[in-house]
Amino acid sequence: MTNQYSLSQLGWKHFFQQQITLEEWDDFTFARVIGLERTVFHLLNINGKKDLPITSNMPDITVGDWLLLDDTNRFQRLLERSSLFSRKAAGTKVDTQLIAANVDTVFIVSSMNMDFNLNRIERYLALANEANANPVIVLTKQDCCDHPQDYLSRVQRLNPLLEVVTVNSLDENSVEQLKTWCSTGETIVLIGSSGVGKSTIVNTLVGLETQLTHSIREDDDKGRHTTTGRSIHFLASGGMLLDTPGMRELQIVNCEYGVEETFPEILKFARQCKFSDCKHDSEPGCAVKKAIEAGGLDKRRLASYQKLLREQAFNAATLVEKRERDRVFGRYVRSVMDSKRKNKGY
Repeated sequence: MTNQYSLSQLGWKHFFQQQITLEEWDDFTFARVIGLERTVFHLLNINGKKDLPITSNMPDITVGDWLLLDDTNRFQRLLERSSLFSRKAAGTKVDTQLIAANVDTVFIVSSMNMDFNLNRIERYLALANEANANPVIVLTKQDCCDHPQDYLSRVQRLNPLLEVVTVNSLDENSVEQLKTWCSTGETIVLIGSSGVGKSTIVNTLVGLETQLTHSIREDDDKGRHTTTGRSIHFLASGGMLLDTPGMRELQIVNCEYGVEETFPEILKFARQCKFSDCKHDSEPGCAVKKAIEAGGLDKRRLASYQKLLREQAFNAATLVEKRERDRVFGRYVRSVMDSKRKNKGY
């Protein structure tokens, strides 16, 4: 990459400036992580692109982070994030996986076909709300859908304040409406399951075939994974777009605030329950159950809310247990090493 960018074009804001001392401003440079591989971070600053080898003593770093480098381009420290997307690592691994940092807007992409799923959209909304990023629901496959307004109405019923747009990802004029959130220095992330059209939106916004795209499987409307890494793309409008791999297994963790923000109408009724710790199951005086019976609350929404809370509580507890096992094992290793040193007469 030969283009040079100012700090503001790279997303530098007052939030980051407040973290810098006068000495650091004079002695260090500031670089943003625009891509990562197994052993190296790809960085960009006002002097151009740089590669930073990943070492074991670094903190957890992800795409979108801001780093301080010394005059030899060695890592000094990680700046506090304005927003952070994370999830429970896929599979049986007990860990948290960072997805993206310092994101301003998240495009939650869902296709208007058989793969459309309100519960999945609510998961992504919980992530966006927890991360403190502005969510925009982007409904794709408009050109293949006979009644896009029906899908739009179903999403808007989740929360009347949600920003929702329908697009034909292949049509530049249709995708043009997304540029409202893509002005200079703004960072946008796309999340959504495979096959919903994320890579096609990237291609159309960037104006180049920067992502490989595939057609969906005709039997189930689900797509193949076409993005295998995370990287930032610079848009003609001045914004930066971060694409992520399709996430079929999205388990949330440390996301209680995000879940509650995603279901504001349930919290409104929950405040009227007889018991402050009401589970909205069979307790007497449950205002949530009463609202469902009266038609003022969607039963599906309550089931989705309860499922996400259970999942996040279970995953959070599992992570706590893992950290405790790691601490115990660490103490054991240190005691063994101390014993060996004593026996050697150190």
